[in-house]
Amino acid sequence: MKSKATSPFWVPIYAFFATIMLGGLLLKLDICHPGKELSFIDAIFTATSAVCVTGLAVLDTGTFFSRTGQSIILALIQLGGLGIMTYASLVIYLLGKKVSASDRIAVSQTLIHDPSFNIGKFVVGVVTAVLSIEGLGALLLNRLDPVGFYWFSAVFHSISAFCNAGFSLYSDSLTTWKNNLGVNAVFMTLIVMGGLGFYVMSEVWQKFINLFRKRKTKMSAHFISWHTRTVLETSLFLIIAGGLAVFFAESFKIHIVKGAEINKISALFQSVSCRTAGFNTVNISGLTNISLLVMIGLMLIGGSPGSCAGGLKTTTFRTWIGFIISKIKGHSQVRVGWYALTKESVNRALTLLTLASVILGSAIILLSITEGSHLPHIEARGHFIEITFEAVSAFATVGLSTGVTPDLSGPGKSIIIMLMFVGRLGPVWLLTAINSWQKEPRYRLPEDDLPLG
Repeated sequence: MKSKATSPFWVPIYAFFATIMLGGLLLKLDICHPGKELSFIDAIFTATSAVCVTGLAVLDTGTFFSRTGQSIILALIQLGGLGIMTYASLVIYLLGKKVSASDRIAVSQTLIHDPSFNIGKFVVGVVTAVLSIEGLGALLLNRLDPVGFYWFSAVFHSISAFCNAGFSLYSDSLTTWKNNLGVNAVFMTLIVMGGLGFYVMSEVWQKFINLFRKRKTKMSAHFISWHTRTVLETSLFLIIAGGLAVFFAESFKIHIVKGAEINKISALFQSVSCRTAGFNTVNISGLTNISLLVMIGLMLIGGSPGSCAGGLKTTTFRTWIGFIISKIKGHSQVRVGWYALTKESVNRALTLLTLASVILGSAIILLSITEGSHLPHIEARGHFIEITFEAVSAFATVGLSTGVTPDLSGPGKSIIIMLMFVGRLGPVWLLTAINSWQKEPRYRLPEDDLPLG
Protein backbone atom coordinates (compact mmCIF):
# COMPACT_ATOMS: atom_id res chain seq x y z
CA MET A 1 0.00 0.00 0.00
CA LYS A 2 2.93 2.27 0.72
CA SER A 3 4.18 2.06 -2.86
CA LYS A 4 0.70 2.88 -4.16
CA ALA A 5 0.36 5.88 -1.84
CA THR A 6 3.70 7.25 -3.05
CA SER A 7 2.94 6.75 -6.73
CA PRO A 8 4.35 9.65 -8.80
CA PHE A 9 0.85 10.41 -10.02
CA TRP A 10 -0.20 11.21 -6.45
CA VAL A 11 2.74 13.52 -5.70
CA PRO A 12 1.22 16.65 -7.33
CA ILE A 13 -2.09 15.96 -5.57
CA TYR A 14 -0.38 15.84 -2.20
CA ALA A 15 1.69 18.93 -3.04
CA PHE A 16 -1.29 21.03 -4.13
CA PHE A 17 -3.40 19.93 -1.18
CA ALA A 18 -0.65 20.69 1.35
CA THR A 19 0.03 24.09 -0.19
CA ILE A 20 -3.66 24.99 -0.14
CA MET A 21 -4.02 24.03 3.51
CA LEU A 22 -0.88 25.94 4.48
CA GLY A 23 -2.02 28.96 2.47
CA GLY A 24 -5.45 28.86 4.09
CA LEU A 25 -3.94 28.76 7.59
CA LEU A 26 -1.63 31.67 6.79
CA LEU A 27 -4.51 33.74 5.40
CA LYS A 28 -6.43 33.12 8.62
CA LEU A 29 -3.78 35.06 10.57
CA ASP A 30 -4.96 38.49 11.73
CA ILE A 31 -1.93 40.16 10.14
CA CYS A 32 -3.41 39.30 6.72
CA HIS A 33 -6.63 41.22 7.46
CA PRO A 34 -6.24 43.32 10.64
CA GLY A 35 -9.50 43.75 12.55
CA LYS A 36 -11.53 41.72 10.05
CA GLU A 37 -12.98 38.25 10.45
CA LEU A 38 -12.16 35.57 7.88
CA SER A 39 -13.97 32.24 8.13
CA PHE A 40 -12.06 29.01 7.56
CA ILE A 41 -14.08 28.14 4.44
CA ASP A 42 -13.35 31.58 2.93
CA ALA A 43 -9.64 31.23 3.75
CA ILE A 44 -9.49 27.80 2.08
CA PHE A 45 -11.55 29.09 -0.86
CA THR A 46 -9.11 31.99 -1.40
CA ALA A 47 -6.05 29.74 -1.03
CA THR A 48 -7.50 27.17 -3.45
CA SER A 49 -8.36 29.86 -5.97
CA ALA A 50 -4.81 31.22 -5.76
CA VAL A 51 -2.95 27.89 -5.90
CA CYS A 52 -5.23 26.64 -8.68
CA VAL A 53 -4.71 30.01 -10.45
CA THR A 54 -8.44 30.50 -10.82
CA GLY A 55 -9.17 34.00 -9.54
CA LEU A 56 -12.65 33.47 -8.14
CA ALA A 57 -12.93 35.55 -4.97
CA VAL A 58 -15.44 35.58 -2.14
CA LEU A 59 -13.74 38.68 -0.75
CA ASP A 60 -12.25 41.73 -2.45
CA THR A 61 -8.51 41.11 -2.63
CA GLY A 62 -7.55 44.77 -2.76
CA THR A 63 -9.61 46.04 0.18
CA PHE A 64 -10.10 43.08 2.53
CA PHE A 65 -6.53 41.79 2.68
CA SER A 66 -3.52 43.72 3.94
CA ARG A 67 -0.26 43.93 2.00
CA THR A 68 0.88 40.82 3.89
CA GLY A 69 -2.26 38.92 2.90
CA GLN A 70 -1.93 40.06 -0.71
CA SER A 71 1.73 38.94 -0.72
CA ILE A 72 0.73 35.48 0.52
CA ILE A 73 -1.91 35.25 -2.21
CA LEU A 74 0.71 36.33 -4.77
CA ALA A 75 3.13 33.65 -3.53
CA LEU A 76 0.40 31.02 -3.82
CA ILE A 77 -0.36 32.17 -7.36
CA GLN A 78 3.29 31.89 -8.37
CA LEU A 79 3.61 28.44 -6.82
CA GLY A 80 0.39 27.22 -8.40
CA GLY A 81 1.12 28.78 -11.78
CA LEU A 82 4.21 26.75 -12.49
CA GLY A 83 3.19 23.82 -10.33
CA ILE A 84 4.45 22.85 -6.90
CA MET A 85 6.49 19.99 -8.38
CA THR A 86 8.40 22.41 -10.59
CA TYR A 87 9.71 24.35 -7.62
CA ALA A 88 10.35 21.24 -5.54
CA SER A 89 12.49 19.78 -8.32
CA LEU A 90 14.28 23.12 -8.77
CA VAL A 91 15.26 23.21 -5.10
CA ILE A 92 16.48 19.60 -5.26
CA TYR A 93 18.45 20.34 -8.42
CA LEU A 94 20.07 23.49 -7.04
CA LEU A 95 21.06 21.60 -3.88
CA GLY A 96 22.91 19.16 -6.10
CA LYS A 97 20.74 16.18 -5.22
CA LYS A 98 19.62 13.58 -7.71
CA VAL A 99 16.05 14.01 -8.92
CA SER A 100 14.10 10.80 -8.34
CA ALA A 101 12.40 8.93 -11.15
CA SER A 102 9.00 9.64 -9.61
CA ASP A 103 9.71 13.38 -9.54
CA ARG A 104 10.92 13.22 -13.13
CA ILE A 105 7.67 11.55 -14.28
CA ALA A 106 5.46 13.89 -12.25
CA VAL A 107 7.09 17.11 -13.41
CA SER A 108 7.50 16.03 -17.02
CA GLN A 109 3.83 15.05 -17.20
CA THR A 110 2.90 18.44 -15.74
CA LEU A 111 5.17 20.47 -18.01
CA ILE A 112 5.67 18.84 -21.39
CA HIS A 113 4.43 15.23 -21.12
CA ASP A 114 7.91 13.94 -21.96
CA PRO A 115 9.75 11.99 -19.24
CA SER A 116 13.01 11.82 -21.22
CA PHE A 117 14.04 15.47 -20.97
CA ASN A 118 16.74 16.87 -18.65
CA ILE A 119 14.58 17.91 -15.75
CA GLY A 120 17.16 20.00 -13.94
CA LYS A 121 18.19 22.25 -16.81
CA PHE A 122 14.64 22.53 -18.10
CA VAL A 123 13.17 23.58 -14.75
CA VAL A 124 15.94 26.12 -14.15
CA GLY A 125 15.35 27.52 -17.63
CA VAL A 126 11.57 27.67 -17.13
CA VAL A 127 11.76 29.45 -13.78
CA THR A 128 14.38 31.91 -15.06
CA ALA A 129 12.36 32.70 -18.17
CA VAL A 130 9.11 33.09 -16.23
CA LEU A 131 10.61 35.46 -13.67
CA SER A 132 12.16 37.50 -16.50
CA ILE A 133 8.87 37.73 -18.40
CA GLU A 134 6.95 38.68 -15.25
CA GLY A 135 9.56 41.29 -14.37
CA LEU A 136 9.39 42.84 -17.84
CA GLY A 137 5.58 42.81 -17.69
CA ALA A 138 5.62 44.59 -14.34
CA LEU A 139 8.04 47.21 -15.66
CA LEU A 140 5.86 47.91 -18.71
CA LEU A 141 2.69 48.19 -16.63
CA ASN A 142 4.39 50.59 -14.23
CA ARG A 143 5.63 52.78 -17.09
CA LEU A 144 2.21 52.79 -18.79
CA ASP A 145 0.40 53.85 -15.60
CA PRO A 146 2.65 54.59 -12.57
CA VAL A 147 -0.38 55.46 -10.41
CA GLY A 148 -2.69 52.53 -11.14
CA PHE A 149 0.22 50.10 -11.38
CA TYR A 150 2.55 51.25 -8.63
CA TRP A 151 5.42 48.84 -7.96
CA PHE A 152 3.52 46.24 -5.91
CA SER A 153 0.41 46.47 -8.08
CA ALA A 154 2.51 46.10 -11.24
CA VAL A 155 4.28 43.01 -9.91
CA PHE A 156 1.04 41.52 -8.57
CA HIS A 157 -0.88 41.96 -11.82
CA SER A 158 2.04 40.84 -14.01
CA ILE A 159 2.43 37.57 -12.08
CA SER A 160 -1.34 37.10 -11.93
CA ALA A 161 -1.60 37.62 -15.70
CA PHE A 162 1.26 35.32 -16.72
CA CYS A 163 0.13 32.61 -14.30
CA ASN A 164 -3.38 33.03 -15.74
CA ALA A 165 -4.75 33.59 -12.23
CA GLY A 166 -7.04 36.56 -12.79
CA PHE A 167 -6.60 38.01 -9.30
CA SER A 168 -6.71 41.81 -9.26
CA LEU A 169 -6.23 44.42 -6.56
CA TYR A 170 -9.17 46.35 -7.99
CA SER A 171 -12.79 45.42 -7.34
CA ASP A 172 -13.74 46.11 -10.97
CA SER A 173 -10.72 44.16 -12.25
CA LEU A 174 -9.30 46.06 -15.26
CA THR A 175 -12.36 48.03 -16.40
CA THR A 176 -10.50 51.31 -15.73
CA TRP A 177 -8.12 50.47 -18.58
CA LYS A 178 -10.82 49.25 -20.97
CA ASN A 179 -9.73 51.63 -23.72
CA ASN A 180 -6.00 51.70 -22.92
CA LEU A 181 -4.42 49.83 -25.83
CA GLY A 182 -0.98 49.61 -24.18
CA VAL A 183 -2.22 48.09 -20.92
CA ASN A 184 -4.53 45.70 -22.79
CA ALA A 185 -1.65 44.60 -25.03
CA VAL A 186 0.65 43.87 -22.08
CA PHE A 187 -1.99 41.83 -20.27
CA MET A 188 -2.99 39.90 -23.39
CA THR A 189 0.64 39.11 -24.19
CA LEU A 190 1.31 37.86 -20.66
CA ILE A 191 -1.88 35.78 -20.65
CA VAL A 192 -1.19 34.21 -24.05
CA MET A 193 2.43 33.41 -23.19
CA GLY A 194 1.38 31.83 -19.90
CA GLY A 195 -1.26 29.76 -21.67
CA LEU A 196 0.81 28.43 -24.58
CA GLY A 197 2.82 25.93 -22.56
CA PHE A 198 6.44 25.92 -21.48
CA TYR A 199 7.55 23.51 -24.18
CA VAL A 200 5.99 25.64 -26.94
CA MET A 201 7.54 28.84 -25.57
CA SER A 202 10.91 27.13 -25.27
CA GLU A 203 10.82 25.89 -28.86
CA VAL A 204 9.65 29.22 -30.30
CA TRP A 205 12.35 31.07 -28.34
CA GLN A 206 15.04 28.65 -29.52
CA LYS A 207 13.94 29.05 -33.15
CA PHE A 208 14.05 32.84 -32.75
CA ILE A 209 17.57 32.68 -31.30
CA ASN A 210 18.74 30.44 -34.11
CA LEU A 211 17.36 32.81 -36.73
CA PHE A 212 18.83 35.85 -34.98
CA ARG A 213 22.26 34.25 -34.76
CA LYS A 214 21.84 32.67 -38.21
CA ARG A 215 22.72 29.34 -36.65
CA LYS A 216 22.31 26.27 -38.81
CA THR A 217 19.98 23.70 -37.34
CA LYS A 218 19.33 20.06 -38.11
CA MET A 219 17.51 19.65 -41.41
CA SER A 220 13.81 18.97 -40.95
CA ALA A 221 10.74 18.84 -43.16
CA HIS A 222 9.06 21.41 -40.92
CA PHE A 223 10.32 24.58 -39.26
CA ILE A 224 8.50 23.91 -35.99
CA SER A 225 7.25 20.72 -34.38
CA TRP A 226 3.80 19.29 -34.96
CA HIS A 227 2.78 19.94 -31.36
CA THR A 228 3.89 23.59 -31.42
CA ARG A 229 2.19 24.32 -34.73
CA THR A 230 -1.06 22.70 -33.56
CA VAL A 231 -1.04 24.76 -30.35
CA LEU A 232 -0.23 28.04 -32.11
CA GLU A 233 -2.79 27.60 -34.90
CA THR A 234 -5.56 26.51 -32.53
CA SER A 235 -4.83 29.31 -30.05
CA LEU A 236 -4.84 31.97 -32.78
CA PHE A 237 -8.11 30.65 -34.20
CA LEU A 238 -9.82 30.65 -30.80
CA ILE A 239 -8.64 34.17 -29.96
CA ILE A 240 -9.88 35.67 -33.24
CA ALA A 241 -13.10 33.63 -33.48
CA GLY A 242 -13.91 34.25 -29.81
CA GLY A 243 -13.32 37.98 -30.10
CA LEU A 244 -15.52 38.27 -33.18
CA ALA A 245 -18.28 36.18 -31.61
CA VAL A 246 -18.38 38.29 -28.43
CA PHE A 247 -18.23 41.56 -30.37
CA PHE A 248 -21.12 40.68 -32.69
CA ALA A 249 -23.15 39.17 -29.85
CA GLU A 250 -22.97 42.49 -28.02
CA SER A 251 -23.52 44.61 -31.13
CA PHE A 252 -27.22 43.71 -31.28
CA LYS A 253 -27.96 44.54 -27.65
CA ILE A 254 -30.95 46.87 -27.30
CA HIS A 255 -29.78 48.64 -24.15
CA ILE A 256 -26.40 48.96 -22.50
CA VAL A 257 -25.90 47.89 -18.89
CA LYS A 258 -23.51 50.14 -16.97
CA GLY A 259 -19.94 48.98 -17.56
CA ALA A 260 -20.95 46.35 -20.12
CA GLU A 261 -20.53 48.35 -23.34
CA ILE A 262 -18.00 46.48 -25.46
CA ASN A 263 -15.66 47.58 -28.24
CA LYS A 264 -13.19 45.73 -30.45
CA ILE A 265 -10.36 45.98 -27.89
CA SER A 266 -12.44 44.70 -24.99
CA ALA A 267 -13.99 41.94 -27.14
CA LEU A 268 -10.52 40.71 -28.09
CA PHE A 269 -9.36 41.04 -24.47
CA GLN A 270 -12.27 38.95 -23.17
CA SER A 271 -11.61 36.32 -25.83
CA VAL A 272 -8.03 36.02 -24.58
CA SER A 273 -8.87 36.29 -20.90
CA CYS A 274 -11.90 34.02 -20.68
CA ARG A 275 -9.97 31.03 -22.01
CA THR A 276 -8.00 30.90 -18.78
CA ALA A 277 -7.02 34.18 -17.12
CA GLY A 278 -10.17 35.64 -15.54
CA PHE A 279 -9.50 39.35 -15.91
CA ASN A 280 -12.28 41.49 -17.31
CA THR A 281 -12.50 44.97 -18.79
CA VAL A 282 -16.30 44.88 -19.03
CA ASN A 283 -19.08 44.02 -16.59
CA ILE A 284 -19.62 40.27 -17.16
CA SER A 285 -23.12 40.30 -15.65
CA GLY A 286 -24.15 42.90 -18.24
CA LEU A 287 -23.29 40.73 -21.25
CA THR A 288 -25.90 38.89 -23.32
CA ASN A 289 -26.60 35.18 -22.87
CA ILE A 290 -25.03 34.57 -26.29
CA SER A 291 -21.77 36.13 -25.11
CA LEU A 292 -21.89 34.11 -21.89
CA LEU A 293 -22.41 30.88 -23.87
CA VAL A 294 -19.49 31.74 -26.16
CA MET A 295 -17.34 32.44 -23.13
CA ILE A 296 -18.40 29.17 -21.47
CA GLY A 297 -17.18 27.34 -24.57
CA LEU A 298 -13.86 29.21 -24.59
CA MET A 299 -13.39 28.62 -20.85
CA LEU A 300 -13.95 24.89 -21.29
CA ILE A 301 -11.28 24.69 -24.00
CA GLY A 302 -8.78 26.67 -21.93
CA GLY A 303 -5.07 26.92 -22.65
CA SER A 304 -2.46 24.41 -23.82
CA PRO A 305 -0.77 21.41 -22.17
CA GLY A 306 2.13 22.09 -19.83
CA SER A 307 1.10 25.70 -19.21
CA CYS A 308 -0.31 27.77 -16.36
CA ALA A 309 -3.74 27.50 -17.97
CA GLY A 310 -6.62 25.20 -17.12
CA GLY A 311 -9.48 23.85 -19.21
CA LEU A 312 -9.59 20.78 -21.44
CA LYS A 313 -6.68 22.22 -23.44
CA THR A 314 -6.37 23.31 -27.07
CA THR A 315 -4.95 19.95 -28.18
CA THR A 316 -8.00 18.14 -26.76
CA PHE A 317 -10.27 20.53 -28.67
CA ARG A 318 -8.29 19.97 -31.87
CA THR A 319 -8.45 16.20 -31.37
CA TRP A 320 -12.20 16.38 -30.83
CA ILE A 321 -12.68 18.42 -34.03
CA GLY A 322 -10.48 15.98 -35.93
CA PHE A 323 -12.50 13.06 -34.55
CA ILE A 324 -15.80 14.59 -35.69
CA ILE A 325 -14.42 15.36 -39.17
CA SER A 326 -13.06 11.81 -39.53
CA LYS A 327 -16.44 10.33 -38.66
CA ILE A 328 -18.27 12.61 -41.09
CA LYS A 329 -15.85 11.67 -43.89
CA GLY A 330 -15.86 8.01 -42.92
CA HIS A 331 -12.09 7.91 -42.32
CA SER A 332 -10.61 5.35 -39.95
CA GLN A 333 -7.85 7.70 -38.77
CA VAL A 334 -8.18 10.99 -36.93
CA ARG A 335 -5.98 13.54 -38.63
CA VAL A 336 -4.60 16.65 -36.95
CA GLY A 337 -2.30 18.67 -39.18
CA TRP A 338 0.57 16.60 -40.55
CA TYR A 339 -0.14 13.38 -38.73
CA ALA A 340 -2.88 10.99 -37.71
CA LEU A 341 -3.42 10.52 -34.00
CA THR A 342 -2.94 7.19 -32.27
CA LYS A 343 -6.03 5.46 -30.91
CA GLU A 344 -4.62 5.98 -27.42
CA SER A 345 -4.55 9.76 -27.91
CA VAL A 346 -8.09 9.83 -29.29
CA ASN A 347 -9.38 7.66 -26.45
CA ARG A 348 -7.63 9.91 -23.93
CA ALA A 349 -9.29 13.01 -25.41
CA LEU A 350 -12.73 11.39 -25.45
CA THR A 351 -12.23 10.15 -21.89
CA LEU A 352 -11.32 13.68 -20.81
CA LEU A 353 -14.45 15.10 -22.45
CA THR A 354 -16.63 12.44 -20.84
CA LEU A 355 -15.13 12.95 -17.38
CA ALA A 356 -15.42 16.72 -17.67
CA SER A 357 -19.07 16.42 -18.70
CA VAL A 358 -19.88 14.13 -15.75
CA ILE A 359 -18.02 16.31 -13.23
CA LEU A 360 -19.52 19.57 -14.48
CA GLY A 361 -23.01 18.13 -14.85
CA SER A 362 -22.90 16.79 -11.29
CA ALA A 363 -21.53 20.07 -9.94
CA ILE A 364 -24.19 22.15 -11.71
CA ILE A 365 -26.96 19.95 -10.29
CA LEU A 366 -25.50 20.19 -6.78
CA LEU A 367 -25.08 23.97 -7.06
CA SER A 368 -28.66 24.27 -8.28
CA ILE A 369 -29.70 22.45 -5.10
CA THR A 370 -27.50 24.41 -2.68
CA GLU A 371 -28.00 27.84 -4.24
CA GLY A 372 -31.58 27.93 -5.49
CA SER A 373 -33.60 24.79 -4.88
CA HIS A 374 -36.07 26.76 -2.77
CA LEU A 375 -36.87 29.21 -5.58
CA PRO A 376 -39.67 28.65 -8.12
CA HIS A 377 -38.61 28.92 -11.75
CA ILE A 378 -40.28 32.30 -12.24
CA GLU A 379 -38.01 33.77 -9.54
CA ALA A 380 -34.90 31.89 -10.59
CA ARG A 381 -34.79 32.97 -14.23
CA GLY A 382 -31.20 33.47 -15.35
CA HIS A 383 -29.93 31.66 -12.25
CA PHE A 384 -29.12 28.47 -14.14
CA ILE A 385 -26.77 30.12 -16.64
CA GLU A 386 -25.08 32.02 -13.78
CA ILE A 387 -24.47 28.76 -11.91
CA THR A 388 -23.28 27.04 -15.09
CA PHE A 389 -20.94 29.95 -15.85
CA GLU A 390 -19.56 29.81 -12.28
CA ALA A 391 -19.05 26.04 -12.37
CA VAL A 392 -17.26 26.08 -15.74
CA SER A 393 -15.14 29.04 -14.64
CA ALA A 394 -14.04 27.13 -11.53
CA PHE A 395 -13.42 23.83 -13.33
CA ALA A 396 -11.45 25.53 -16.12
CA THR A 397 -9.61 27.63 -13.48
CA VAL A 398 -10.59 30.85 -15.25
CA GLY A 399 -12.04 33.00 -12.48
CA LEU A 400 -14.65 35.03 -14.34
CA SER A 401 -17.99 35.41 -12.60
CA THR A 402 -21.33 37.05 -13.16
CA GLY A 403 -21.18 38.14 -9.52
CA VAL A 404 -22.53 35.13 -7.62
CA THR A 405 -19.25 34.04 -5.98
CA PRO A 406 -19.50 36.19 -2.79
CA ASP A 407 -23.11 35.06 -2.24
CA LEU A 408 -22.42 31.32 -2.40
CA SER A 409 -23.50 29.23 0.57
CA GLY A 410 -21.01 27.14 2.55
CA PRO A 411 -21.84 23.93 0.62
CA GLY A 412 -21.73 25.93 -2.64
CA LYS A 413 -18.24 27.21 -1.84
CA SER A 414 -17.12 23.65 -1.06
CA ILE A 415 -18.36 22.49 -4.47
CA ILE A 416 -16.48 25.31 -6.21
CA ILE A 417 -13.34 24.48 -4.21
CA MET A 418 -13.48 20.87 -5.40
CA LEU A 419 -14.05 22.00 -8.99
CA MET A 420 -11.01 24.28 -8.86
CA PHE A 421 -8.84 21.52 -7.37
CA VAL A 422 -9.90 18.86 -9.87
CA GLY A 423 -9.72 21.34 -12.75
CA ARG A 424 -6.15 22.39 -11.91
CA LEU A 425 -4.90 18.82 -11.64
CA GLY A 426 -6.94 17.64 -14.60
CA PRO A 427 -9.65 14.94 -14.42
CA VAL A 428 -7.57 12.49 -16.48
CA TRP A 429 -4.61 12.92 -14.12
CA LEU A 430 -6.90 12.29 -11.15
CA LEU A 431 -8.35 9.22 -12.85
CA THR A 432 -4.83 7.96 -13.62
CA ALA A 433 -3.84 8.45 -9.99
CA ILE A 434 -6.86 6.46 -8.84
CA ASN A 435 -6.20 3.78 -11.47
CA SER A 436 -2.63 3.44 -10.18
CA TRP A 437 -4.17 1.85 -7.07
CA GLN A 438 -6.15 -0.65 -9.11
CA LYS A 439 -5.12 -4.02 -10.53
CA GLU A 440 -5.87 -5.17 -14.05
CA PRO A 441 -8.06 -8.32 -14.02
CA ARG A 442 -6.25 -11.45 -15.18
CA TYR A 443 -9.22 -12.62 -17.21
CA ARG A 444 -11.19 -11.46 -20.24
CA LEU A 445 -14.96 -11.52 -20.75
CA PRO A 446 -16.49 -12.60 -24.10
CA GLU A 447 -17.13 -9.61 -26.37
CA ASP A 448 -20.16 -8.78 -28.49
CA ASP A 449 -21.69 -5.79 -30.32
CA LEU A 450 -24.48 -3.70 -28.81
CA PRO A 451 -26.83 -1.71 -31.12
CA LEU A 452 -26.12 2.00 -30.71
CA GLY A 453 -27.58 5.23 -32.11
